[in-house]
Amino acid sequence: MLDHVRNKTGIHLDASVLTLGFARRATAYKRLDLLFADLDRLQALVERAGPLQIIYSGKAHPRDHEGKQLIAKVFEAAQRLRGRIDVIYLEDYDMNLGRLLTAGVDVWLNTPHPPMEASGTSGMKAALNGVPSFSVLDGWWVEGCVEGITGWSLGEPATAQHEGDRWWADAEQLYAKLESDIMPLYYHDPEGFAAVRRSAIFLNGSFFNTERMIREYIAKAYFH
Repeated sequence: MLDHVRNKTGIHLDASVLTLGFARRATAYKRLDLLFADLDRLQALVERAGPLQIIYSGKAHPRDHEGKQLIAKVFEAAQRLRGRIDVIYLEDYDMNLGRLLTAGVDVWLNTPHPPMEASGTSGMKAALNGVPSFSVLDGWWVEGCVEGITGWSLGEPATAQHEGDRWWADAEQLYAKLESDIMPLYYHDPEGFAAVRRSAIFLNGSFFNTERMIREYIAKAYFH
């Protein structure tokens, strides 16, 4: 993955630095820009907790102007953070790039506005590779999250609340958990972080897979 980033962008990322991955369709409810809600807060936590690098990827539908604006916001944040936090946006997102990212990052970030997440299959693929999720409690993560064991939750369980009701609360919790839980574990307790990676494979990867999906379709739909 790091070789791919270097070949595509000329940027040399550091394999020892905590790397967040965020790759999916760019549309408004996915809230690509939640991580950048408060750039001063983000920079402050990096100064206190350790370095951070972030890899984005994903396309917007040609008619999804809000999705395109969100991608532009990520590029704007990357410019403002240059020299302090590396933020990469990889073009031409496809299955091959998705395979690289879901295996190569350290934590898979997912910040949709609940209850709009249908499933969240990229997080399932990450779990198979031992990459834990840091995700809103929506879609599959409602079942898959065992806090601090398979990954970390963000926000409250899915409700019909409006975006404005939880944007800043979710952003603050994102920063707080990065600073107090995820980054200290990664930098100061590598064995503990490795245990979370193993649990993601053992508990999430073994259960959220195509075999289970087909079995449930057969038992609950086709022959019910």
